[in-house]
Amino acid sequence: MSVLRAFFRRGDGLPDVSKQDHKKSKDERMFLLRLDICLLFYGCISQVIKYIDQSNISNAYVSGMQEDLNLNSNQLNYFTTWFSVGYCIMLIPSQILLLKFRPSLWLPFTEVAWGCITFGIAATKNYKQIYILRTFLGLLESSAYPGVVTLLMTWYTPFEAGKRIGFYHSCQAIGAMFSGAMQTAFNTHLNGRYGIAGWRWTFIINGIMTIVVGVVGVFLYPDWPERPNRWAFWMTKRDKEIAAERLERYHRASPKPLSFPTAKRAVVNPVTWMVVCIYIGMLIAPSGSGYFNLWLKSLVNPDGTKVWSVNALSAVPIGGYALQMGAVWIFATSSDIFRTRWPMLMTQCIIGIPTCIMLTIWDIPTGAKYWCYFSMYICTASGPCLWAWLSDMMPRDAEQRAMIVGIAISLYYAVNAWANVLIFPSSEAPHYKAGFKACLGLWVFCIIVIIALRLWDVMVIKPRVLAENEALDDEHIQYVPGTADVVEVYDSKDNAEGSSEDGDKVHTRITTVPVPSGAA
Repeated sequence: MSVLRAFFRRGDGLPDVSKQDHKKSKDERMFLLRLDICLLFYGCISQVIKYIDQSNISNAYVSGMQEDLNLNSNQLNYFTTWFSVGYCIMLIPSQILLLKFRPSLWLPFTEVAWGCITFGIAATKNYKQIYILRTFLGLLESSAYPGVVTLLMTWYTPFEAGKRIGFYHSCQAIGAMFSGAMQTAFNTHLNGRYGIAGWRWTFIINGIMTIVVGVVGVFLYPDWPERPNRWAFWMTKRDKEIAAERLERYHRASPKPLSFPTAKRAVVNPVTWMVVCIYIGMLIAPSGSGYFNLWLKSLVNPDGTKVWSVNALSAVPIGGYALQMGAVWIFATSSDIFRTRWPMLMTQCIIGIPTCIMLTIWDIPTGAKYWCYFSMYICTASGPCLWAWLSDMMPRDAEQRAMIVGIAISLYYAVNAWANVLIFPSSEAPHYKAGFKACLGLWVFCIIVIIALRLWDVMVIKPRVLAENEALDDEHIQYVPGTADVVEVYDSKDNAEGSSEDGDKVHTRITTVPVPSGAA
């Protein structure tokens, strides 16, 4: 019964709620504002650009690329497959390089490089060239999402991280919306300009945008709280002190270069594989939404004319991306407000099950199919809640968090490289014989794994985290008389008064930190 009560209790290993009520000083609020602008907002812009570069191939395909390059059958799926192959190969090495070197150098370098690749797709003449460029695009883009998520998990507190990771994650939907809107605009206003097709203009302009945004990142990414970026002009000395204090307040740590024991610990940790299963399952289960425009393209009026024009095929799914963006914000913010993550994941599974049942039946009214496709967008908001949950379960093991994020995303792309071709072959569009049956099975599987992870959390992880937090909170901090910013730390149980005799001290640590305003 106690396990059952713990299962439904709020607070997945988060610090005591009293720390949520910690009143931020003016300096901390200003630091948080600058951090939101220079890390979160800039990261969001980069993510929008990344997702445009990643997903514009689908909009280009239905906007003239198919006819210009004489594409057929499953080649659109193979464009995604080769991207996934590159992404999968480089993702874990990219996370290792991110921890070893400065994020402010590694992330901008890869972004500028993939901008050049995007620019090059505009000049392709056949599908083989696109296969090669999409592979390199995947290799380079693999650094972006996991790298920024790792930064967000490090710089923000448990009561701030969920909504901010959600805001960052929602930029995938914003990028997809912009991709469709940009393709519509390019087809309308630039198609044929200087003899260049509208879909080629998409890659030209996207490439230029990516390169410009990438260069700026050198001066905006803050690196790590304990090793801040010296080129981050916006970060003051006081900001660096506040960042270090926030880590200590919530018993957290900056990542260090990855070691073999850390990697081994991640591989043998049951949490890793439960997170992997949830992440992969909850991304592939609603992936049928990516073929919404192919179903729209198949619709015809009674007189044989197409229901939707070429421009509309890119524009209609924008409504779905708007739903996805709203769902991400709602689920992620709710997970911070209610101090729990797993119910947000479970809710998406429950929404996804009837959707897959109806699309498996298929012989349903057209209006119901619209409802199903749009509902799938709501179920693509799992990432932020899952990463926030992972951060809650491993507050001090930042390297293992980064490794698990890398493993999960890498294996997703490894599975997605063949799953799309197998589950949703373009030759069967728009009615896939096995696709939505497989997705239905994945939703049920995800529910089982979420329950298992929650049980492991309350029975194994949470008691350990709370015990560690108690041990750290037992330290007594006393300001040394006659100094402005030096404190001496004693063990509170054995030496609460701070004995003056060295032999009575359990341990002593001298730490330089600023004295809070008004302290004697």
